[in-house]
Amino acid sequence: MLKLHYHPLSTFSRRVRIALIEKGISAELVEVDMAKGAHRAPAYLALNPYGRVPTLEEDGLVLYESTAILEYLEATHPAPPLVPADPRGRALVSMHVKLCDIQLARQTGTIIFPKRFLPKERWDEAVMAQAKKEIEKHLGILETQLRGKQYLAGDRYSLAEVCYTPFVEFFPLMEITPPPAVAAWSARILERPSARETKPAA
Repeated sequence: MLKLHYHPLSTFSRRVRIALIEKGISAELVEVDMAKGAHRAPAYLALNPYGRVPTLEEDGLVLYESTAILEYLEATHPAPPLVPADPRGRALVSMHVKLCDIQLARQTGTIIFPKRFLPKERWDEAVMAQAKKEIEKHLGILETQLRGKQYLAGDRYSLAEVCYTPFVEFFPLMEITPPPAVAAWSARILERPSARETKPAA
């Protein structure tokens, strides 16, 4: 039985939960009470030495990097597929997953962590403004790739969308207005039952 250690407000946990739902995979969900420091407890650090979420366990295997977890779920539960069958399609999905983490995930965290969890006097507004600028540049590139398409790779929902979903959720909080094709795509992926079911409460 798969066991997923997660937190409901964690963007990286959310992408794994979305994939589990999309693939119809049963898993035991174990919420890590990070507010009480459960992620720093010796028992949890023995599983995940970085003290982060998500962490996936199955039959002695422990994975604690979200894209590796997604690749494992795809390899062990290939149906329904979340990557195209052809090498080019797979490479496109892999590229978009990596670019999501490099060009959007880190910058989103820079903005939303203070906005969600810190008083305004502790915000580093210059750093947040730079992160917003980087996101807007990335969205401009995505706009050209999405124009006239429904999805990023092979024109079907894939792990690329799974990875982006938790971050496009926060465009309003970040005061980012995505360009038209990105806006339509974001709305499309946020309307999926897997996205609705995993939407953070705060």
